[in-house]
Amino acid sequence: MALDGLCALMAGMLGYCVRLDDLHSPALYLAASCLLPVGWLAVVAIVDGYDQRIIGVGSDEFRRVLNAGLLVMASIAIVSYAAKAELARGYVLVVFPTLTVLDLVARYVLRRRLHRQREQGACMSKVVVVGYPDVVCDMAMQLSREAYHGLTVVAACLAGPEGGDEIAGIPAVHGLNDVHQIALRFGADTVAVLSCPELSGMRLRELAWELEKTGTTLCVAPAVLDIAGPRTTIRPAAGLPLVYMDHPEFTGIPRLLKNCFDRAFAVTALVLLSPLLAAIALMIKINDRGPVLFSQVRVGVDGRPFRIYKFRTMVADAEVLKARLVEQNETGGVLFKIREDPRITVVGSWLRRWSLDELPQLFNVLIGDMSLVGPRPALPEEAERYHTHVRRRLAVKPGITGLWQVNGRSDLPWEEAVRLDLRYVENWSFMLDLQILWKTWWAIGTGTGAY
Repeated sequence: MALDGLCALMAGMLGYCVRLDDLHSPALYLAASCLLPVGWLAVVAIVDGYDQRIIGVGSDEFRRVLNAGLLVMASIAIVSYAAKAELARGYVLVVFPTLTVLDLVARYVLRRRLHRQREQGACMSKVVVVGYPDVVCDMAMQLSREAYHGLTVVAACLAGPEGGDEIAGIPAVHGLNDVHQIALRFGADTVAVLSCPELSGMRLRELAWELEKTGTTLCVAPAVLDIAGPRTTIRPAAGLPLVYMDHPEFTGIPRLLKNCFDRAFAVTALVLLSPLLAAIALMIKINDRGPVLFSQVRVGVDGRPFRIYKFRTMVADAEVLKARLVEQNETGGVLFKIREDPRITVVGSWLRRWSLDELPQLFNVLIGDMSLVGPRPALPEEAERYHTHVRRRLAVKPGITGLWQVNGRSDLPWEEAVRLDLRYVENWSFMLDLQILWKTWWAIGTGTGAY
């Protein structure tokens, strides 16, 4: 709130200074600029911009700030028209767009700071998870990997057969009769009920009444995981809140928009980066006199093969040497990765560090074999080993970058990489693509997981 107020004061003073010569009553506009923080805080509060549930996670926080800016602009336009007030349009056009942009940037900086704190274990909410051991374990591991959500599991209430007193390093209590007492004992802020038939209907309602006395939040996770909010709607029927799940969009105007954006971006990037591409090609040629480009058959959308292009980062006979290194595979799955791969050249190591070896794939995007954002393009032998659910990755075009790229790159285990690719396939949207492209710059800049 303090930062929101500071942004409003800065924007107000900027508008006052820039448009001072055009103002009929400078003192009035100076007073308005000084009072602007109070009004801005009120408007942000009206659109629930201070709801703790949206702070630090997801796009809702930024969307509400943007809504606040649009609401203020619309309100001023309506009031000035109705009252026939002679407002300085230049002042309004400078102040409120500037204020909205400043606040969005400020909140983004605060979010990055918050995520760093959460990675160190600070600013976390304590959660008691209720459900069967397998889903409880999955939830605990996922929240541990994605600490930026701000949730840490402190205890588990397990349904089903008896077991140990600990699960995934978390204290476990068997039985669902004293969930509210467990939450109180561990000082939990939230109780998360996973898919659990024993806690449905009246029993779940009674638990909500018990938690209400201590102010503990109750959330219920449906059995369907990794499905984004826009694809789910809750509609009541016979007193039951039914969760409807829409089908993902693989065709139609949204996909046409994605294809047009991909090709326009690829053409622009190839033109702007042509000097860099030429310099990289020259470095590779000087390094070992081998071919500049590396091409390989990969599996694309609907299982169709295509030839992918990259800058060569390994020795010329890398594919022959691969057979000798299979036992050193570090992924534990169908993907082949070695952290200290002896086949990588000196120039290739540098190119991989900054992901510059991927730039020729812009040609694949241009001809339509790939997209800017999508699942990782698989080798034919990898695709042949896909289980039924993993083949879902082939429902969309593979991408140069994706959720796996911005969540750890090669450091991710195979199962986690698959889960992220499937999450993308199920929840694709144009805005999600833009978010991933933005986050890709940070992933490349840190170099995390690049080998």
